[in-house]
Amino acid sequence: MRVNFRNLTVQVVIAIVIGILVGHFFPKFGAELKVLADVFVKLIKMIIPPIVFFTVVNGIAGMGDMKKVGKIGGKALIYFEIVTTIALAIGLLVVNLVKPGVGFDKSAVSGGDISKYTKAAEETSHGFVDFLVNIIPDNVVGAMAKGELLPILFFAVLFGLSLAAMGSNAKPVIQLFDKLTHGFFGVVNMIMKVSPIAAFGAMSYTIGKFGLKSLTSLGMLMASVYITMFLFIVVVLGLIAKYYNFSIFSFIKYIREEILLVLGTSSSESALPRMMERLEKYGCSKSVVGLVVPTGYSFNLDGTSIYLSMAALFIAQAYGIDLTIWQQLTLLGVLMLTSKGAAGVTGSGFITLAATLAAFPMIPVEGIALLLGVDRFMSEARAITNLIGNGVATVVVAKQEKEFHPTSTADVKDVSTMTA
Repeated sequence: MRVNFRNLTVQVVIAIVIGILVGHFFPKFGAELKVLADVFVKLIKMIIPPIVFFTVVNGIAGMGDMKKVGKIGGKALIYFEIVTTIALAIGLLVVNLVKPGVGFDKSAVSGGDISKYTKAAEETSHGFVDFLVNIIPDNVVGAMAKGELLPILFFAVLFGLSLAAMGSNAKPVIQLFDKLTHGFFGVVNMIMKVSPIAAFGAMSYTIGKFGLKSLTSLGMLMASVYITMFLFIVVVLGLIAKYYNFSIFSFIKYIREEILLVLGTSSSESALPRMMERLEKYGCSKSVVGLVVPTGYSFNLDGTSIYLSMAALFIAQAYGIDLTIWQQLTLLGVLMLTSKGAAGVTGSGFITLAATLAAFPMIPVEGIALLLGVDRFMSEARAITNLIGNGVATVVVAKQEKEFHPTSTADVKDVSTMTA
C-alpha cells in the first residue's frame, strides 16, 4: 500500500513517532521542544473565541425559532449530565475492582510542587451559585480576550436571539458573520499545516521530561484509566451511537485526524475549530454544532470525569483510607459539580482534582503530588475521550431534533454506511 506523505494523518503519526525517539535518546533536548506545542496551542486558542461566537450567533439567528433553540440546549444539557454521571460512576467502579492504590509504595514516586494547582483551585469558584454568576461576563471584550468559553457562549446566545427577533432586518449581519466564519476557518486550515511540528514537540517534551521509566511505578493506574476510557468509548458511547443508528468505529475513523492531533498535543481544544467544521460536513446542522460543541467543552468532559473519580479514589487507596459506599456516593456528588465548575481553566484536570479533594477532606489534597509524573500521559486519554464524547453528543442531539442531514461529499465517504 502506497503511503501518502502529504496526508495530515500520516504526517502527525510520523511526527509522534519521531518525537518519542528524540525524547528517549535526547531527553534534555526533547524537554526543550515543548515550546513548539505551546505556540501551536496558543495559535488555536487565538482563533477559538471568534469562531465560537460567530458560529453560535449564525446558528441561532438562522434558526429563527427561539423555542427550538431552548429545546436543543435543554436536550444537550440533560444528555451531558446523564453521560458524565455514567462516566464518573464507571471510574469509581473500575478503581474499586482493580484497586491500583492498595499497597502502593508512595516512596517510589517523588513528590512534586502542587502549590500552583492548590492555589488555582482556591482561586477558582466551585460553588453552584458562583458557577452560574461566572457564566455572565463582566464585559464581552474581556471574555473574548481571555478566551472564556462559557461567557462567550452566553453572550453569543443572547446576540443570536436578538438577531432572530429582528427577522429579515438581520440578514446583512448574518451574511457578514457567515463570511467572517469562513474566513476564520481559513485561518484554522493554515494553522493546521504546522500541527505535525506541534505533535513532535509535545511528544519529545513528554518523553524527555518524564521518561518511559515514569510509567512503571504508576502503571496499574495508567492501565486502568486507559482501559476504562476505551471501554467507555466502545461500550457506553458505542451503545448510544447504535441506538441512534450510526457506528462509533466509523465515526472515530472519520475524525481520526482530529484524534491524532489531540494525541500529539494532549489538548482537546487544539481540535475544537476543526471538529466543528467536520461535524457540519458530516451532516449536523450549523445551529446544533454551534450550540452543542462549545457547551460540551464545559459540561460534557467524559474523559476528565473518568480520570477525576479514578484519581481521587486511587489517592485514598494509596493513603490506606477505606471509603464507605456512602462516602463514595458523596464523592460522586462533589465530582458532578466540580467537574463542570472548573471547565475552561488551563490544566483543569489537576485543578479540579485539587478542588474536589479540598471539598472532601477525608482524602489528603497533597496526594495529587503522586500523580504529577504521569498526569501528562493520562491527559492524552482524557482529551481524546472528551473529543469523541462531544462529537457523539452533537450527532445524537442533531438526530433527536431532525437536524441531521448526511452529505454525499468526498469528506464523508468513509462514514456513508453510518446513517440509517
